[in-house]
Amino acid sequence: MTEAVNHILDLGAYISSSPSSFHAAHEAGRRLTAAGFTQLAESQAWTGGPGRFFLIRDGAIIAWLTPEHATAVTGFNILGAHTDSPSFKLKPKPTTGRFGMLQAGVEVYGGPLLNSWLDRELRLAGRLVALDGTEALVATGPLLRFPQLAIHLDRGVNDGLVLDKQQHMNPVWGLGDPAGADLLGLLAAEAGLDPAQIGGYDVVIADTQAAAVLGAKGELFASGRMDNLTSVHAGLVALIAAAEAGAADGPIAVFAAFDHEEVGSASRSGACGPILEDVLTRVSDGLGATVSERRRAFSNSFCVSADAGHAVHPNYPERHDPANRPVLNGGPLLKINANQRYATDGAGAAVWARLCRGAGVPYQEFVSNNVMPCGSTIGPLTATRLGIRTVDVGMPLLSMHSARELCGVEDPFRLARVAEVFFGTVP
Repeated sequence: MTEAVNHILDLGAYISSSPSSFHAAHEAGRRLTAAGFTQLAESQAWTGGPGRFFLIRDGAIIAWLTPEHATAVTGFNILGAHTDSPSFKLKPKPTTGRFGMLQAGVEVYGGPLLNSWLDRELRLAGRLVALDGTEALVATGPLLRFPQLAIHLDRGVNDGLVLDKQQHMNPVWGLGDPAGADLLGLLAAEAGLDPAQIGGYDVVIADTQAAAVLGAKGELFASGRMDNLTSVHAGLVALIAAAEAGAADGPIAVFAAFDHEEVGSASRSGACGPILEDVLTRVSDGLGATVSERRRAFSNSFCVSADAGHAVHPNYPERHDPANRPVLNGGPLLKINANQRYATDGAGAAVWARLCRGAGVPYQEFVSNNVMPCGSTIGPLTATRLGIRTVDVGMPLLSMHSARELCGVEDPFRLARVAEVFFGTVP
């Protein structure tokens, strides 16, 4: 349990440093650099061969560990995750307001549980891009709030809260006349930039409340952005541990944290884009592989798509499959869907079972109730794009897509342990 607690505290620190996908990629890069990894630029030539490397593209990061004895047909063991979470993104002309209150114009990003964002102290975080193309990360302190209408003015609210995404989801960030205020100017000042030089931005809302361990025995963990920074952190920790172990043989270990999964992954930094294939191709080229040998390497490869999944809710058990009801601290999930919303098949499930057994970690199957729609992940996208066998797994959560989600303390550490075994195993 001590290892699990240490892991969860580090996870909390990572989440605190990662209020946006850009911050998550930057913080991962900082940790990898400290562990001896070299950052590469996509525009430059790569020498190839063994070593520890990573690249950052916008809000995505891919890192890899090439063993000393890797060849042109050595397979890739890929752990995929994503850096974004459901939230709200600043619109153009974001400074709005009325009745003496300053408000922010925001667009809903992904599928947030809207009511969970009400009456919370929130921050803005993301990147600002200057006219000359230079970028700066920015993150404010507590700045915004979505104030809920008082019950005296909506007596039926407890019978069903209805929120209009345009009318009701406009956070307050101060008092005054919007004609004389400038939210972008505030962000520019926070980043030490001239507001007149800001040419573009990608800024989201994030919760400010620190992660917390709770429960009668400290067995629960609450935080924002656990979907999917629990998996990003697990893959990051596992890759660094694999690098420290220093195996000369085995697969090429790859940690791929994409952006934009919550909105379909169709971007240059998303799983539908070419970023992972670009990296694998260039690593393969560095090992002298022909096109045919690279395809052989892909056939020797395996991908673990690690995301979040649903633990059974004690107040809504009827929403879950009656025979498959994962619990908190019961181990990571093997996610299964007959309609290929998850990429898991029988062969992939067997690999996952072997990995968990090798790590000494229990796991649980997740499958949706037949009348409940099933979400999807980067797993089917990666399998389709690269032809690499993929299995979908995840962290059991309650309150998924809430501003503040809940998991068991032991499960994130267990996922990291399996990932560490995975990075050194030929499936």
